[in-house]
Amino acid sequence: MVYSDSHLKLFALTSNPGLAEHISQFTGVPLGKVSTKQFSDGEIMINMEESVRSRDVFIVQSTSCPVNDHLWELLIMIDACKRASAHSVNIVMPYFGYARQDRTATSREPITAKLVADMIVKAGADRLLTLDLHAVQVQGFFDIPVDNLFTVPLFADYYRKNGLFGDDVVVVAPKNSGIKRARSLAEYLEAPIAIVDYEDDDKQRENGYVIGNVEGKRVILIDDILNTGVTFGNAASVVKEAGASEIYAVASHGLFTMNAAEILENADIKEILVTDSVVTDHRKPANVKYLSAAEYMANAILRIHEGRPVSPLFEHEKAQD
Repeated sequence: MVYSDSHLKLFALTSNPGLAEHISQFTGVPLGKVSTKQFSDGEIMINMEESVRSRDVFIVQSTSCPVNDHLWELLIMIDACKRASAHSVNIVMPYFGYARQDRTATSREPITAKLVADMIVKAGADRLLTLDLHAVQVQGFFDIPVDNLFTVPLFADYYRKNGLFGDDVVVVAPKNSGIKRARSLAEYLEAPIAIVDYEDDDKQRENGYVIGNVEGKRVILIDDILNTGVTFGNAASVVKEAGASEIYAVASHGLFTMNAAEILENADIKEILVTDSVVTDHRKPANVKYLSAAEYMANAILRIHEGRPVSPLFEHEKAQD
């Protein structure tokens, strides 16, 4: 399929070329020609090899590891598009790496998510499309429209197709801050929820307990970012001790830093499901499965370009078995 509107231009930087290529296939828009390089001192240079004058440009780039290199690539590309007279510059950021720094938790801490948002807007971006922000309020840090696509519908469809729904399944928040996300998936799967909590003074997370009933149930642990694997590893131990029969885990973004693969392989988790929002050079656990968000994001790009609403993509009725 080739998209007939030549006013849409799609470019990929270096963070996730595979996902960008799949998005290109689903939109029917070929990837534009762009080259990036670093000088010996680390300076980044970007060269667009085709015109974007009066075009709606969409740039695919996550701020994943190496975070700052990818962020600067994006800022430079935005500036290049504005100087080349693009009609609009739209950022397609499957993973926003600074979203966790969204508040001042202790004295003299920066709110880096706001700083990065300001940098992207100041560079000249007109819109941001992202996938499952760590905190939805980060949308308010941008002075441009932000479309935050939720991954729960994707995961729910996958689990229902694989028979993981109903009363014998329990969706578990591995920490009490993840209750809303767990409840959302549970509603799609028509399943109850539970929460893993810990004693206030438990620094080593050894005294965890389950609020809810998981005995004899198939458990799905859900989080948005899978980083070191410690949260899922600890939660898996707690729900197993509480009598869970099988344990699954799902996260929007699989970073797999440090020794996450080892931790997750040693945890009693049957399958770990993540999207392809992030490319990582770290070793991935043997029990990981990737679910592509390419078609999801491609549909959002076309809707934005055509002036149609994006919300129907994730506000559909719960999938039926």
